[in-house]
Amino acid sequence: MLGSILMIMLFGFITGSLARLAVPGPDPMPVWLTVAFGLVGSAAGGGLAIAIWGKGTQGIGIFSFVGAVLLVVGYRRFVQKRASFGPSALKFPERGVGIAKFRAQRQQLEDLARKARFEQASDSQSNLQKLRDLHEAGILSDEEFDRKKAQLEGR
Repeated sequence: MLGSILMIMLFGFITGSLARLAVPGPDPMPVWLTVAFGLVGSAAGGGLAIAIWGKGTQGIGIFSFVGAVLLVVGYRRFVQKRASFGPSALKFPERGVGIAKFRAQRQQLEDLARKARFEQASDSQSNLQKLRDLHEAGILSDEEFDRKKAQLEGR
């Protein structure tokens, strides 16, 4: 029983992921929404294929995929209020499920990167001051000082 449920969820995830890949542009959304698109699209598309050709038809898989793609297109159009194809489809969405959380995570990463760059710059200044102190104390020659300074400055 549990194995069957997990396999159905995996199938929904794979179908939903492929549907998201089929539509160009970024689609940040939670995993559960990807699974839901895959499952609902598969059920609707497979049901339509069975209604048209009857049970045991080969078109169920293709119709399942097309159903999931149509759900992604509808989500973009009616929830995110953006195009599904063309240049505007490549822009990052302003609204939708999970967008606020994604933006918060991205802001945290940018803050960490900014902090790391600041710390690296202050470390470089500190090391440069140590080099100057060693040079002034006569421990480093002019050539050694210039060479190490160029290394620190990335030249």
